[in-house]
Amino acid sequence: MEIMQVVGSLVCTQRVAGLDHCYLRVLRTSKGKINVAVDPVGVSVGNWVFTASGSAARFACPNPEALTDLTIGGIIDFWSPDG
Repeated sequence: MEIMQVVGSLVCTQRVAGLDHCYLRVLRTSKGKINVAVDPVGVSVGNWVFTASGSAARFACPNPEALTDLTIGGIIDFWSPDG
C-alpha cells in the first residue's frame, strides 16, 4: 500500500467491461509521480488516500475481474507523516 494525493479525475467514455461504472482518479505520489487509479470509494480532489497495487488492486474493486493495478482503498482522515 502507498499513500497518495488525489489531483484530478480522468474521464474515459470507452472502457473495458469491468470498469463500466468505476470512477478514475489521477493521483500523485510523495515523489511527484502521477498515477491513475480506480476509485470505488468516492474521493475528492485534494484528499489523501491509501492505495492497493498489483493483483491485490483488483480485489478492492466491486468487480474483482476489473482491469486495474492501482485501486484506492480508503480516504485518510488524519495522517501525521514522519519527519
